[in-house]
Amino acid sequence: MSPLLPLAAALMASAPAEAVELTVWHAYRGDERAALEALLTRYDEAHPEVELRPLALAYESFVTKLEAAAPRGNGPDLFIGAHERVGQWSATGLVAPLTLDTSGLHPATVAALTYDGQLYGVPLAYKCLALYYNTTMVPSPPRTTDELVAQAVALTRGDTFGLVFEADAPYFFAPWMHGFGGGVFDAAGEPSLASAENAAALAFVADLAREKKVIPEEPTGALVTQLFNDGKAAMVVNGPWLLGELKPGLPFAVAPLPVVSATGKPAAPYLTVEGAMVSGFAAHPAEARALAEWLASPESALERAVKGRQSVATLAAYDDPTVAADPILSAFRAQLDAAVPMPNKPLMASTWEPMAKALRRVMRGDYTPQGALDEAATELAVTTRPEPPPADPTLAWITLGLGLAAALGAFGRQLVNPKVRADIKRWAFAYLYVGPAALAMSVLVMLPFVVGAAVSLFSHKDGQFTYVGLANYLDILLARDWPITSALSFYFTLVITVLWTLANVVLHVGIGLGLALILREPWVRLRGLWRVLLILPWAIPNYITALIWKGMFHRQFGAINAILDAVGLEPVSWFASFSTAFSANLITNTWLGFPFMMVVTLGALQAIPRELEQAAEVDGASAWQRFRHVTWPLLTPALLPAVVLGSVWTFNMFNIIFLVSGGEPDSQTEILISEAYRWAFTRQARYGYASAYAVLIFFVLLGWSRLGNRVAGRKVL
Repeated sequence: MSPLLPLAAALMASAPAEAVELTVWHAYRGDERAALEALLTRYDEAHPEVELRPLALAYESFVTKLEAAAPRGNGPDLFIGAHERVGQWSATGLVAPLTLDTSGLHPATVAALTYDGQLYGVPLAYKCLALYYNTTMVPSPPRTTDELVAQAVALTRGDTFGLVFEADAPYFFAPWMHGFGGGVFDAAGEPSLASAENAAALAFVADLAREKKVIPEEPTGALVTQLFNDGKAAMVVNGPWLLGELKPGLPFAVAPLPVVSATGKPAAPYLTVEGAMVSGFAAHPAEARALAEWLASPESALERAVKGRQSVATLAAYDDPTVAADPILSAFRAQLDAAVPMPNKPLMASTWEPMAKALRRVMRGDYTPQGALDEAATELAVTTRPEPPPADPTLAWITLGLGLAAALGAFGRQLVNPKVRADIKRWAFAYLYVGPAALAMSVLVMLPFVVGAAVSLFSHKDGQFTYVGLANYLDILLARDWPITSALSFYFTLVITVLWTLANVVLHVGIGLGLALILREPWVRLRGLWRVLLILPWAIPNYITALIWKGMFHRQFGAINAILDAVGLEPVSWFASFSTAFSANLITNTWLGFPFMMVVTLGALQAIPRELEQAAEVDGASAWQRFRHVTWPLLTPALLPAVVLGSVWTFNMFNIIFLVSGGEPDSQTEILISEAYRWAFTRQARYGYASAYAVLIFFVLLGWSRLGNRVAGRKVL
């Protein structure tokens, strides 16, 4: 034995072990982020065997990135997220179960992170709604809904409102729903949207909005904040996120929501709990679990409460004098005792849309509370019906094999043709030029389309895809889910989409053509300036334009209704009926679309010699005859491709529909692309069904483009 071996062994034994790298994901910002990352730095320094790598993600994309990255080994070991998806994540293995001493944590926060009797996260903090009130207008907060209503009515006058909250949003309806003894699920865990208790709560909110008018019409989150900041809202129902939007010096306080006088139960908002969860795909689960428990310790919770102003789940933190003296934290701590953990069942995500529709139907006065909830229950039952049964994929594989064989055979026959081979050799340099573009098109367009078309043959549940053949297409085309006349059926939406496309294209071409004809005239002064100004609507991103127009269409505070009122006309509730909601969408998209047609027409007009029109004028042709028989025929070859392209854009104009009308009323102004989105992301993640919608949209547009090609006499696509 070499005399160096014992020495080498001793050196290896004394060498420090390599630190375990632990990745931590969160979506905190501001003071919350600073407090968390300070704690992580302290933990890192105190535990040399662990090297922490925190990563702050955008809140809007946190869940999407987590669900995409973690199963592929690119996600975190530990992540801090809201509890609502625990049921879904437990089914897909994204979160690991935990065993934890929960005696120092509030029971409601523990219940939120528990699914089927198993705990899946360490509660760190919570958020819920509470009552904000202007202390100048409301010296002491109401303790019952009778007091609340009385104060709100007394304080409502002119453009000042006694009580403001998003009355048509299910999340803000929940406190009253629970206060009246209702809920979205019954004691057995089954959906109970149409319960009598829910109807009573909806009648209470509708009375506040429609009869007593203490709530403004069409209340949005931005409007709530603006009214409270401007001193035009005496009380608002909102969460801790409002604190960062309040202007300095505003006299306000926060109190728990009042007790519902009719039942004696407190108005109980949904409770959202942020927990430290160990990924089911963590490389170091034991170290991640130890860190999660330390973050919930009294020491860590106190620092998060003091420095991050978090409402923490660890009860010992509230014994600290600093935390106890904080009126905001104390108010939310008091509200916690009456909060209801938001159900973490996967079915919960599907209840938001039908409940929102029910609220809006009642606010518009179209339905009674019970009737609206009955409709909501029916819609929930249809959108959450069982997936189609599995199908035998043998025929699909045979068809795919035969198709590939036929394609390879056709390609092979071309290659053995001497003329084709000679042409390929002759134009090899040209193929090199177009090769990168062809590769990009294949990767960015063709491959996603093929994958999407393949997904349309499957059903999706809990992250698993099951082959169902053409079942999704048959459900859509045979109207198995909804009657053909229903606003949620494919055929109704197709008719609306075609009407939407035709109306927009006519207006785009008409306005664009008219402006182009005017701007080419030499007598128009400052033509260059007018061209720049008229192209601006097209240059501004359409989602910004959509949000601006959405605000202008507001029933009470919109600029358009202000103009109507100024000229003595009745203000319009733009999203309360199909005709006005469709018109609002149409006006917005017309504003966005006419500049493109104007630019195309201006370019085409430059190629038309003015001598032709002058000759026609000499021959006695009127202005209309010159346009019809000279200008228009020469414009048509340039306009037809633009019309086809513009109609494809308009057919799939998702942003305007989603951001302006939101499909209101009752999905009547949805178009096919927005319906596909809702099936994918708001109705049980039915990706296969949504992909079938997308494939059908493709074939509709393919047929339209081929028709346009034939009319134009040349290829457009």
